[in-house]
Amino acid sequence: MSSSTPAEPAKSAKSAKPAKTTKGAQGAKGAKVVKAPKPESHLAMVRRARRINRELAEVYPYAHPELDFRSPFELLVATVLSAQTTDLRVNQTTPALFAAYPTPEDMAAAVPEEMEEIIRPTGFFRAKTKSLIGLSVALRDEFGGEVPGRLEDLVKLPGVGRKTANVVLGNAFGVPGITVDTHFGRLVRRWKWTDEEDPVKVEAVVAGIFPKSEWTMLSHRVVFHGRRICHARKPACGACPIAPLCPSYGEGETDPEKARKLLKYEMGGYPGQRLSPPADYPGKPAPALGAG
Repeated sequence: MSSSTPAEPAKSAKSAKPAKTTKGAQGAKGAKVVKAPKPESHLAMVRRARRINRELAEVYPYAHPELDFRSPFELLVATVLSAQTTDLRVNQTTPALFAAYPTPEDMAAAVPEEMEEIIRPTGFFRAKTKSLIGLSVALRDEFGGEVPGRLEDLVKLPGVGRKTANVVLGNAFGVPGITVDTHFGRLVRRWKWTDEEDPVKVEAVVAGIFPKSEWTMLSHRVVFHGRRICHARKPACGACPIAPLCPSYGEGETDPEKARKLLKYEMGGYPGQRLSPPADYPGKPAPALGAG
């Protein structure tokens, strides 16, 4: 496992020292001519990307979906609820939701106003209620009350896009998929794997870098890293175990002591997002809604 404090992080393009010139090379007025750094080849980028994945596998051997679920239906519902909120808030809300509506048939028959009150803490509760009842009706009427295990079927359900479908396929059915959320997109651009902004295009580019067997776990590792270390506003560069491989090193706090104070969840000694985390999770379970 890599050390949490890298020996010598790679310099970013902004901070890299100018390359040495060929001896005797002179400009028009006798100044030395500076050679531009050689751009990274596609093959070199792929090798670096795969090494990052291997390093992250050592840092987060326990990486997992951070939504509590016991069935494909519960994961589907929880993922729909996770839009524009945290997984923690969803996990604190779903116990009451699934107690009231344990099956697609139950949820399809829900009174909208009653469901809205239960899921209100997740935000956008009216739109989410409409999606949950709609997808439950579709599951009941078109799929015999079962969540389908095909991408083309899942994306037809109300409120279910490609990201949600890949979460369900990868974690409930074992079908490899790349989940491009805000964390994933931010990090792959910082790592210069792609400069694409559109999630579908990002997914296509990353799918071409890694073998299919790695897609689901790669998604978990990248999202874990984005939530714990490589934050959006102030990444903890000085505490990043893959800093030597990052071309954007220096965008955040580089002082090791200050960077360590920015670490979140188990990396910073705090509870995670799941109330019922996997047995190998090294952090503390999250508190239930209304608890301390």
